[in-house]
Amino acid sequence: MYTAVGGARVEIRMWADPASVEDQAMRQLRNVANLPWVHGVAVMPDVHYGKGATVGSVIAMRDAVSPAAVGVDIGCGMSAVRTSLTAADLPEDLGKLRRRIESAVPVGFSLHKTPVNPAKVHGVGGWEQFWSAFGELHEGVQGLHSRAARQIGSLGGGNHFIEVCLEQGGADEGRVWLMLHSGSRNIGKELAERHMAVARKLPHNRDLPDPDLAVFVADTPEMTAYRRDLFWAQDYAARNRATMVALVKLAVSEVLPGTTFDDAISCHHNYVAEERYEGADLLVTRKGAIRAGSGDLGIIPGSMGTGSYIVRGLGNTASFESASHGAGRRMSRTKARKTFTAEDLAAQTAGVECRKDAGVVDEIPAAYKDIDSVLRAQTDLVEVVAHLKQVVCVKG
Repeated sequence: MYTAVGGARVEIRMWADPASVEDQAMRQLRNVANLPWVHGVAVMPDVHYGKGATVGSVIAMRDAVSPAAVGVDIGCGMSAVRTSLTAADLPEDLGKLRRRIESAVPVGFSLHKTPVNPAKVHGVGGWEQFWSAFGELHEGVQGLHSRAARQIGSLGGGNHFIEVCLEQGGADEGRVWLMLHSGSRNIGKELAERHMAVARKLPHNRDLPDPDLAVFVADTPEMTAYRRDLFWAQDYAARNRATMVALVKLAVSEVLPGTTFDDAISCHHNYVAEERYEGADLLVTRKGAIRAGSGDLGIIPGSMGTGSYIVRGLGNTASFESASHGAGRRMSRTKARKTFTAEDLAAQTAGVECRKDAGVVDEIPAAYKDIDSVLRAQTDLVEVVAHLKQVVCVKG
């Protein structure tokens, strides 16, 4: 159940202990809840401070949307696929499997030399129509078509990852899953930053407590342009993940011939959707939150050493049918790099085939909240379908 926090135009519904939330994040939440266009705010248990709007927040607005409440990685999200493999089928040397995945999917700032053939991405169509819409996007990104095309099917860096996981407990103990986390790559960032700059200059945003909360309002050219680019970028992110899923499946099949795969489970967690609640048509922004409508399958990952959960939504309208998107950071990347060493990372990722160097120390498990506590705080939002623990983790 949530805790109601007052003192703003609308109630802030929190599935986190208000006393445990950073002061910066609480100020952000109150600023959002005081915006004249806001219908409601729901706060997930993985909440933490973010640029403009708080990560782990769900903001429902009437006839308005704040691009900072979506974030710069438009459409960032997760995909997971259950395989026919079990733990006994995996090679003793998991490094070979990791290297094969890394050779199939560019990581960090890398990209494909040529665009991935869409024929490899089974079940995803409309590619010609999708790319033809690129010419209608913001004029500032028109020189990025080639880069955007070659980044489809690439991972990126930071907290993005590809994992091979084992199911924990139950009848499917030891079943192998594939999981990945990524978004709209550079093109989403470029579109987001350009629209944020436009929003800050609009007259109705001049007196906001935080200029990063600038909004577009309905029936304006600026809103029309943003929605066009936003929904295109969300589609790009989904296609990016679908392409990576296809490439990882091929990589696994090369190492372990005969492997079969279930249909992918996929969900955005930085996005906008048009939904109706409490008799109102709303633009619902989930920044670090997934949709958890009744029966919706979702993915809530932990850190690179602690495992993840497949969940099913319970359709709780108090949260605008939403749930957390992960464990959530408990310390900044800068603090993590100052606090921990590569040796600490190696100790905390023991048993996982992954990078263990200083370049990813900011992703150390101790920099994140406890994923099991996050799940316990939202038992009225989702139910657990499967608990997964990674044995291979690829990061940029």
